[in-house]
Amino acid sequence: MCGELLLAAAVAVIQSTFGTMPDGAKVDAFTLTNAHGVEARIITYGAIVVSLKAPDRSGRLDDVVLGFDTLEGYLTRSRFFGAVVGRYANRIANARFTLDGHTYELAANNGRNHLHGGRRGFDKVVWKAEPFERDGNVGVALTHVSPDGDEGYPGTLTAHVTYTLTPRDELIVDYSATSDKATVVNLTQHSYFNLAGEGHGDILRHQLTIDADRFTPTDDTQIPTGEIVPVDGTPFDFRKPSAVGARIDADDEQIRRGKGYDHNFVLRSNGDLRHAARLADPSSGRTMDVATTEPGVQFYSGNNLDGSAIGKNGHAYGRRSALCLETQHFPDSPNHANFPSTRLEPGKEYRSRTVFTFGVTK
Repeated sequence: MCGELLLAAAVAVIQSTFGTMPDGAKVDAFTLTNAHGVEARIITYGAIVVSLKAPDRSGRLDDVVLGFDTLEGYLTRSRFFGAVVGRYANRIANARFTLDGHTYELAANNGRNHLHGGRRGFDKVVWKAEPFERDGNVGVALTHVSPDGDEGYPGTLTAHVTYTLTPRDELIVDYSATSDKATVVNLTQHSYFNLAGEGHGDILRHQLTIDADRFTPTDDTQIPTGEIVPVDGTPFDFRKPSAVGARIDADDEQIRRGKGYDHNFVLRSNGDLRHAARLADPSSGRTMDVATTEPGVQFYSGNNLDGSAIGKNGHAYGRRSALCLETQHFPDSPNHANFPSTRLEPGKEYRSRTVFTFGVTK
């Protein structure tokens, strides 16, 4: 329900049933709540964040992520709303990459390219889950085993995603993975945010800051060209707070190719947890800060939402009704030697952390 008045809340993690898969598998939901009433609800299908409630400047709670009220919506109308995507987030050119002299053919599910793990990526499987409460934090740890050859990728990959809600109004997302063969891995969280509340108009007046001096331009299929270019003097300069809509329809080739923003920004990262972006909604006062260990973040301004997805509370999600900030390694990294590597060796562990911190301005 939108617009709930913030009351004193008990720190808790509550398990319930969200639905049943066509094969009879049960999908569970875990509702995480902290003492300030911030609430994250996660389901085992796709490790999806189905709702995320945060207070505005008046203490009123709203759900700030797009999604569906029932499992059926995620099964039939998913646009990766709230999901963990993998094995490889974002695009791989021509649905193939070469590793140690062997070329691996992947599903071409985005034109001729591979997108977000393929036709049945990590967003379309049921994860195993274990809830926890410790040191004032509440959360759920999810696990999925992807077999060797799954969607064309080499190696049996065991992936873990842990969501932790803290007393500091942080939603921490920790990722880890191991493989029994050399492979590539790149996981991200694909929530669509509208800090005014889902269904509350577009995000064009949201103020966005991205801690990036450079970005990776794309070709006409949204595959990186391999260049890493400065944001200076372009519509991609968000080093100071700027309205999302200020330059979203600029006369710029990259803007035209993305139909707005759908680009990877190169963060000032050395692998440590660092601030990456800040989003602020002037109407509600809500803010969201993003910190990550990842070298990039994909800013997607919801350009392809067209109103056909009827989401929570009967809301039709129209163009630019939300945006994504997907922390990641760069798109198509396996095919660009100059990009940070996404290779995972057997016996090694992939690890990544992203922190979403919610607050308000007066």
